[in-house]
Amino acid sequence: MRKFCALLFSFVLVCGALAGCQKNSEVETASTEAASETASGSVTLLNVKSEVNSQIEELAAAYTKETGIEVTVMAVPAGVDVSATIKGYYLSDQMPDIIACEASGFANWEGLLVDMSDQEWTKRTSAAYTDATYGTIGFPYTTEAIGLAYNADILSKCGIDPSSITSPDALRNAFETIDAKKSSLGITAVIGYCAEPENLGWSAGNHLFGVYIDSGLSRDDTTYLDQIANSYQVDEARFSDYAAMIELFNEYSDPDLLTKGTYDQQVGNFAAGKYAFVTQGSWIGASLVGDYASEYQAAGSFEVGMVPYAFQSGMQTILTSAPQWWAVAKEGNTEAALAFLQWCSEDAGQKILVEGAGFVSPFTDCKYVASDPFAQTISDYISADKTSNWHWMQLPEGVGNSDDGLCYCFYHFAEGDVDANGFRKQVNSVLADYYSRQ
Repeated sequence: MRKFCALLFSFVLVCGALAGCQKNSEVETASTEAASETASGSVTLLNVKSEVNSQIEELAAAYTKETGIEVTVMAVPAGVDVSATIKGYYLSDQMPDIIACEASGFANWEGLLVDMSDQEWTKRTSAAYTDATYGTIGFPYTTEAIGLAYNADILSKCGIDPSSITSPDALRNAFETIDAKKSSLGITAVIGYCAEPENLGWSAGNHLFGVYIDSGLSRDDTTYLDQIANSYQVDEARFSDYAAMIELFNEYSDPDLLTKGTYDQQVGNFAAGKYAFVTQGSWIGASLVGDYASEYQAAGSFEVGMVPYAFQSGMQTILTSAPQWWAVAKEGNTEAALAFLQWCSEDAGQKILVEGAGFVSPFTDCKYVASDPFAQTISDYISADKTSNWHWMQLPEGVGNSDDGLCYCFYHFAEGDVDANGFRKQVNSVLADYYSRQ
């Protein structure tokens, strides 16, 4: 992994990062003065989960009310390049005290983040991000799931038992059954799948590719991740089955969404009952009862759930993990930031994060249960020991969602530019290119 600090003063990186920040001008941040505040009585937090920004602001306000310490939330909308945004803040001396990192993103900040191993909250969770060299550098604030989300009302009307969908044949049969009744059901399409690469590339390039790596495997099984790292290629037989599932999505998706839709259209249409399935994870639950509450209520506030991405027979797992972690920058207000995170792990913080934001708590002593529509599904899979990991987060940074990343492979496949074999060849080419840069 390359150290960001080694590249920090590269002219290309400086220009790229600053240009990226300018391009993403819609990022909702506090003023420059607030972002660069260094007083010990304040904390700045970068929130990358736009769907729960109001709840994170509520969290900050509650902490300020209780302690007198001001917490400013700097929000990043969906689709914005988070890594480039943070690098831009760093280069312009506006680094937030608390940033958000995915697993691969920690490599950008080697030696620049606070080791939180001595913090009390670490004793109450197994979901912290720990680095062999730098210690515990990631605070887990939620657990999320990647599975094929469904509208239970539609499946019920079609006589489909979600628990039976554990094979590609069962998945295809479900799609065909629903499609045949599409008009009477009043739905737009069987599935809301979007391969638009510029703003939604993280969905196919990261999450759906992660399904190839982990679906059906035990949490510590890295077979297909290791193969990619060693040979820069996917397993031909497994990927052939996986590509057949993606081809099924291409066939039965909303044509107006498939290659040019937006996240808001995808989630909003699912909330309105227009799709039986949608290729988004449990994080959309907050949107169903939040931004799209009126559409969801009008559609009957239908029960939701998840089935495995069963592209091979016998696959019974969904993928769960902390999606990102909060990390504390050494150059920031570290003591104030650490105190805030400790509070977030305790009763008052957990109440807001779980009941307000709908997060599934990673802390063993949390007494709150999320009202999020997907919370029960995640709990059921976890209690049944039917979860796989998110090993896609260990791929090279940017390989999934970038201008030359995996997301464009999904796009070309959806557009019909390549067939399943061409899809595999493009994926292998992208993997080889990114690993050659390491």
